[in-house]
Amino acid sequence: MKIGFWGSSLVSAYWNGAATYYRGILRALASFGNEVTFFEPDAYDRQKHRDIEDPEWARLVVYDPEDEGRINRHLAECERLDAVVKASGVGVRDRFLETRVAGMGPHVCKIFWDVDAPATLERLAADENDAFHAVLPHYDLVLTYGGGQRVTSQYRQIGARQCHAIYNALDPDVHHPVPAEARLRCDLSFLGNRLPDREARVDEFFLKAAAMSPGNKFLLGGSGWADKSVPPNVRYLGHVYTADHNALNCSSLAVLNISRESMARYGFSPATRVFEAAGAAACLITDAWEGIDSFLRPGKEVLVAERGADVARLLAELTRDRAREIGQAARKRVLADHTYQQRGRLVHALLQENVSVVRFAAREMRA
Repeated sequence: MKIGFWGSSLVSAYWNGAATYYRGILRALASFGNEVTFFEPDAYDRQKHRDIEDPEWARLVVYDPEDEGRINRHLAECERLDAVVKASGVGVRDRFLETRVAGMGPHVCKIFWDVDAPATLERLAADENDAFHAVLPHYDLVLTYGGGQRVTSQYRQIGARQCHAIYNALDPDVHHPVPAEARLRCDLSFLGNRLPDREARVDEFFLKAAAMSPGNKFLLGGSGWADKSVPPNVRYLGHVYTADHNALNCSSLAVLNISRESMARYGFSPATRVFEAAGAAACLITDAWEGIDSFLRPGKEVLVAERGADVARLLAELTRDRAREIGQAARKRVLADHTYQQRGRLVHALLQENVSVVRFAAREMRA
């Protein structure tokens, strides 16, 4: 199949937490013989903060978001493809692209891929006049970054023809154990950009735990935290490029995952960091959210905290041998059950089925 994908960025994780997810899914789709073209805007300085060069497994098209003529030419090119994806959160011209992709010809399979479904659903519930209400039924398929049955059911209730959750996973060629590095050694690390619906939870689960653990060393990575007041035992790293993720995970006694507020409420939305850390055989501590036991076994493959005090307690009790045991168990689990090759196989089957249905319906219309 020939697939067009309109997303935030494939080559840069700068202010773009979905980059690892896109890479894993699309690389897997390419391995099944699909031809992928990824359209991304030159925006938010992402091209200046690339993590990877143009990949061999996808054709990359970087466009000027102010050049409407060029965007329209790219959209016309997509009319010749088998399937076209509009991802949420491109960051520029989202409403325009949502409408244009939804309005493509009946011979094109049109997919909306929501990488922040809880936030989208809450936005739609709060505003019955949101333009996306009218656009949604024109998509043949909705895929989501996660959210479980609660998300997929709500999407169907508001007009989606189909909705399937495609969870984050591990690409073992990218995230794996590496030697620890002295510059990144710490007792607990957290990596995540500063976002409005994450900050209060970072205050609770990371900074409060740090304040309660003055004898431990903490590392904070991600964009936007430079002016944040932190305890003296917290060192801020700034943006951490993908190439350093393995070293950070493998140099920390434990790695902390903190869900965004809406993700925690809906559950079943493990972040990319969960699988990156597990793939590197790091000992993962996560905030509590519904569905964690569907991915990793609490107490065996992951440690779960209800609040910041729990993080501090778990860290105080954690030995290097215990951390190694949990990390190795987590790596074994994700390699067996949660790889992007497995996720890609599911997406490939869904696209094949829906492309076939769309083609048949288009032939019937012409007959």
